[in-house]
Amino acid sequence: MTATPLLIDGELAPGGAGTFPTVNPATEEVLGSAADGDASDMDCAIGAARTAFDDTDWSRDVAFRVHCLRQLRDALNTDVERLREITVAEAGAPVRLTQSGHLQGPINDLAFPADTAESYPWRVDLGRAEPLGVPTKRTLVREPFGVVGAITPWNFPHQVTFAKLGPALAAGNTVVLKPAPDTPWCAAEVGRIIAEKTDFPPGVVNIVTSSDHGLGAMLAGDPRVDAVSFTGSTATGRSVMAVASQTIKKVFLELGGKSAFVVLDDADLVAACTRAAFAVTTHAGQGCALTTRLVVPLARYDAAVSAVVEAMSQLTVGDPRDPNVLCGPLISAKQRDRVQGYLDLALEEGGAFACGGGRPSGAGFFIEPTVITGLTNDARVAREEIFGPVLVVLAHDGDADAVRIANDSPYGLSGAVFGADPERIGWVVSRLRTGTINVNGGQWYSPDVPFGGYKQSGIGREMGLAGFEEYLETKVVAEAVS
Repeated sequence: MTATPLLIDGELAPGGAGTFPTVNPATEEVLGSAADGDASDMDCAIGAARTAFDDTDWSRDVAFRVHCLRQLRDALNTDVERLREITVAEAGAPVRLTQSGHLQGPINDLAFPADTAESYPWRVDLGRAEPLGVPTKRTLVREPFGVVGAITPWNFPHQVTFAKLGPALAAGNTVVLKPAPDTPWCAAEVGRIIAEKTDFPPGVVNIVTSSDHGLGAMLAGDPRVDAVSFTGSTATGRSVMAVASQTIKKVFLELGGKSAFVVLDDADLVAACTRAAFAVTTHAGQGCALTTRLVVPLARYDAAVSAVVEAMSQLTVGDPRDPNVLCGPLISAKQRDRVQGYLDLALEEGGAFACGGGRPSGAGFFIEPTVITGLTNDARVAREEIFGPVLVVLAHDGDADAVRIANDSPYGLSGAVFGADPERIGWVVSRLRTGTINVNGGQWYSPDVPFGGYKQSGIGREMGLAGFEEYLETKVVAEAVS
């Protein structure tokens, strides 16, 4: 495939730094090249977004914004098979998952911000009052921030991209998107569709692919950018926040997780452990909200380990084009080696592998689905985000101890609770410091549900009404009346 272009000011353009390769993580083969944007390209993209916001009616024309978003959703669905092929090849996404959260789900979820913008109370009458003795009519007005810098990761490239583009654009902002270097085609193909098949005005959406991670810092630091929406590691999130603080811009951060799957002593142990095995191996464990700590009753520890190992033995690992595969490759050699480093560390810390623990033979950036036993929650592999198909099984001594272990983490993104007694489940849920919780297999993911975390898992919420309002400023107009 030839180099995919940048989208800047409505035009598809080559990268100022030439091109860079993109690799199939399942085969280690070079797929082709992507436009390598440089600082000059990013400068032009920011300038185009600024002009589009300041000098056009985009921010004030709700009906046109809704039209463009629905048009984009329809165009993406028309090209969905091409997008699916790219997503499987470049992101290593199991093709089965592209029918839901990896592609088709996020495309169709664009309906939510469009519908929200159409019905949203942009102006609210606060009534009349006499503050300081002055008869006054008060109106609350919600307006877009301006230019939004969106920095997205490689693990779920379409889900995160559309979760940012949808509400930001529906709210009236213009956007500069900087995708991860590992999945440039996924973003660039969206740019091509916007340029060729939608009525988005020039400069409203700009997409700059680049091998240079540092271009994201330009979005955080440039005074022409009013808000930054970042999804990625907590370490990088700290850097984004620090740079953005220089211009006191709005920052949304969706960061790491080390979520706990809490099993109470009255739960169906096999059902719980089977679900835990499925969760941690989905897309090779490359999801920030996946439950990577299985917290089980001490008296049932051995049975829990046996159940989760049995469940993992039933999983098909391999070629993401295979519709039976849910656990494909890691994104890169770098990420595979990072996960392998944690597996080595697990043994150094006194842990053992109930299954897995290494790399399968053959090409591709694969890691075996792994269950680690024999550690406590103070081990690094139980505290740090690994981002691979690795589950640490921890023992608890009762409901309160399970809560203590689950909360003993710098993160608070997601979690799960399995049990039989609704009152006990409610007691545990009310004490878990985390942004989303599955109970007995319930699913929170939906376009109308806000997603985000406590503690070092981030700031703000994505999706839902709360996610839409992340991209809005609040203005109060006070008019003197007789």
